[in-house]
Amino acid sequence: MNPTHQAPALLTASNPFARGYDNLHIERLLLITNENDRPPCFLPVHDAQAHLPDDELQLFPCLFNDDFALISEGQSIPDELDERCQSTGLVRQVIYAVMVEILNERHHLGDLYSLEEAQAMVHRLSFETGHYSRAWEISTAHLTEEALRYLERRAGNFDSRPTGLLFEPFALTDCNGVGCKLIGTPWTDDNLVKIECRPYSSLRQEQLDAGTPVALIEVLYLAALADVRLLIFDPDAAVLDGLALYGE
Repeated sequence: MNPTHQAPALLTASNPFARGYDNLHIERLLLITNENDRPPCFLPVHDAQAHLPDDELQLFPCLFNDDFALISEGQSIPDELDERCQSTGLVRQVIYAVMVEILNERHHLGDLYSLEEAQAMVHRLSFETGHYSRAWEISTAHLTEEALRYLERRAGNFDSRPTGLLFEPFALTDCNGVGCKLIGTPWTDDNLVKIECRPYSSLRQEQLDAGTPVALIEVLYLAALADVRLLIFDPDAAVLDGLALYGE
């Protein structure tokens, strides 16, 4: 059996298991304009003035550079910070930007105009895409015959001990499917070094040395990168668009 196309070996923006958002957080930014016909810019207030409430930022004149802004009216600004700010402007609006990471890339979801609104948005998004939804059912067509037989053999061996390969197959007795419990996800270097004291390359080599078929390793890797915990392969399940298919 030959693959109709190659499963990606590394995390890419096309990982079909990727869902939801990571590292949802809020950044308070100042919408600043000036008199030099420059486009408006969005900058954080410097840490030295981060304690100021919104009503002491909005509609106040400021000094700014490419990295931060400082309110110049009614505030004491140290000389070393003053020297770093070459532009002057006016804070038109305080913005609460909702930021996320998608497949390790930073993205801007949207802007709210109060901290409470931004917190409510983060709460809703965190719930809807949270960790309770970490189970997938996909077609066995995403496995080679070798990989499927390997899973069935491992799942049917009730006396086998955990292998330390960070996945454990289990049988589904009411159908022709087989499942995998993924452990220690996501399988990023940072996370695996923290919990296993080894990078992914070491885990992958151990899986290969233990005789795990490459097609299975590739599917489990993509799923684990997306923080999937339960992956079920069923001949009656739908195929997952973007994931390698194996045919005659």
